Amino acid sequence: MEGQNMTKVVLLACGSFNPITNMHLRMFELARDHLEDTGQYRVVRGIISPVGDGYKKKGLIEACHRVEMARLATENSDWISVDSWESLQPEWVETAKVVRHHYEELISTEENKDDVDTAKYAKKQRIDENYFESSAHSKRRDGPRLMLLCGADVLESFEIPNMWKQEDIVEIVGRYGLVCITRSGNDPHKLIHQSDLLWNYRKTIEVVQEWVTNDISATHLRRALRRGQSVRYLVPDRVLHYIQEQDFYSAESEKKNADVVLAPLQRYTAASSS
Repeated sequence: MEGQNMTKVVLLACGSFNPITNMHLRMFELARDHLEDTGQYRVVRGIISPVGDGYKKKGLIEACHRVEMARLATENSDWISVDSWESLQPEWVETAKVVRHHYEELISTEENKDDVDTAKYAKKQRIDENYFESSAHSKRRDGPRLMLLCGADVLESFEIPNMWKQEDIVEIVGRYGLVCITRSGNDPHKLIHQSDLLWNYRKTIEVVQEWVTNDISATHLRRALRRGQSVRYLVPDRVLHYIQEQDFYSAESEKKNADVVLAPLQRYTAASSS
């Protein structure tokens, strides 16, 4: 039966979504087309996970509003949804832990579908034994696959000192896999070639070429909004209405966290100096 041997894939996108843009949504469509075109995968779900307030990024508005905008943006999608777990955590959560959380949720859902009544400890032990000891996620052919969806700027951020733990990059790229969408001014293939770590896991990185290039970024949107310029057709209409109703993205809001060091830089700089 056609599709029976295909691996089911769930795509997870983590980020600020400050605000969510049409390009964020477009990434999911591009990734699904690319993966399904290989004939190996069937993309069954997309998840948007906005970062929590503890990330401390400059100009980051409250998580509850970023989650709501993402929900408004995806309300007409039959496969992309928003998950608030990460945004509700009191402190910033490393992306590797977020990916792990969603993978465990995915496995739990699959087991419930199969009417397998397993104690939580035993279930987690089986995940650890069958999955996390695997050197590459692709070795798991008997279950669904979770892959992190990102833009090429995330690959660039891997090289920023104290932005990522090396073991987290290995876990995300090596054990789960990455779907990377090209962006104007970024060359993922070059970034992979220049990094020994990424080169080792190049077979678990799917690079998706975006031929209809669009340099929409949340930073550009916030700047336009601060200046009273139109951003219509760059964000979904309902998101734009929400921004206007709440009067977000002013010169004042952009100063938020201006004097605060980004959470990962705080955490990993302190760890490396101790």
